[in-house]
Amino acid sequence: MPILGADMTAGTLIGWRKQPGDTVKRGDIIAEVETDKGLIDVEVFVGGVLEKILVQPGATVPTGTVLALIRDEAGVPVAPPPAAPVPARLRISPAAKRLAEALGVDPALVSGTGPDGAITREDVERAVPARPRMDLARMRQTIGAAMARSKREIPHYYLATPIDLHRAMTWLAAENARRPVTERLLYGVLLIKAVALALREVPELNAVWKGGQVVPSEAVHVGVAISLRQGGLVAPALHDADRQSLGDLMQSFRDLVQRVRTGGLRSSELSDPTITVTSLGEQGVETVFGIIYPPQVAIVGFGRVVERPWAVDGQVAIRPLVTATLSADHRASDGHRGSRFLAAVDRLLQDPA
Repeated sequence: MPILGADMTAGTLIGWRKQPGDTVKRGDIIAEVETDKGLIDVEVFVGGVLEKILVQPGATVPTGTVLALIRDEAGVPVAPPPAAPVPARLRISPAAKRLAEALGVDPALVSGTGPDGAITREDVERAVPARPRMDLARMRQTIGAAMARSKREIPHYYLATPIDLHRAMTWLAAENARRPVTERLLYGVLLIKAVALALREVPELNAVWKGGQVVPSEAVHVGVAISLRQGGLVAPALHDADRQSLGDLMQSFRDLVQRVRTGGLRSSELSDPTITVTSLGEQGVETVFGIIYPPQVAIVGFGRVVERPWAVDGQVAIRPLVTATLSADHRASDGHRGSRFLAAVDRLLQDPA
């Protein structure tokens, strides 16, 4: 049973996607568990053959409990499980096909409503099996417990700086003008990429606090705070955000938001974030100081883009500004390093190309 949050102590096994005798490979979804964050797909991290199931659906067990045994086929190539057959005559858009794979929907069983019966993303979404409604009161309690622990145990320090987005927004408008509508970038993806690249310069913030010490992460997995329509929020990871192109990052972000709203998050997406980015600009606030989510050591916030007078080459001009904030763990870094990080984010956004 994976640990999917700082205060998660147990989870309920809902069902198995694989059965004894099935071959599995790293990344396969093997089971579904219910947590305070809703229903989560549990991934396999080793390849082999599912030997024995130890926990039956419906059972609630502590985190760390062994759910099943996988026999390692050392030295023997493990063939991936056969993909669900999709007839050649099946008409489905690439975006709908990717969504179907992410949500575990067999396209052959979906009725298409697009041109000539083509399957669209909306058709795939409608085909997702109904999932039990999450307990929002329990989620709120879990979030509250994690934040109370954070404020109690983590010595926060806070920094803020305004960033001129004129160059970034000008570049974004030109870039989107030459992209197909379905591939256009949201301005928030520029912020995520800038944060990810800035972490290379200040790696102390890309870490977790474990066993009384800072444990740096070589990979940059940016957790993105996403609100749920029915209330509550989750912050799953965009894996290797520093290495993804803006186009790939945009696609990953759209997919992540879609699966947050419809169900289908993977366990690694909730356990892997090395830092979190939160943005409340759409809600109208100009500044947000987040609370660090343990065991991470930092959270970055962005507010609403506002037009303000700004000094440019000795002249006053009206510029689009965003306030970037950093809440960081003083055990892992200090204000000097935090300032370098925000300065790096600013510098990167001045050269968006």
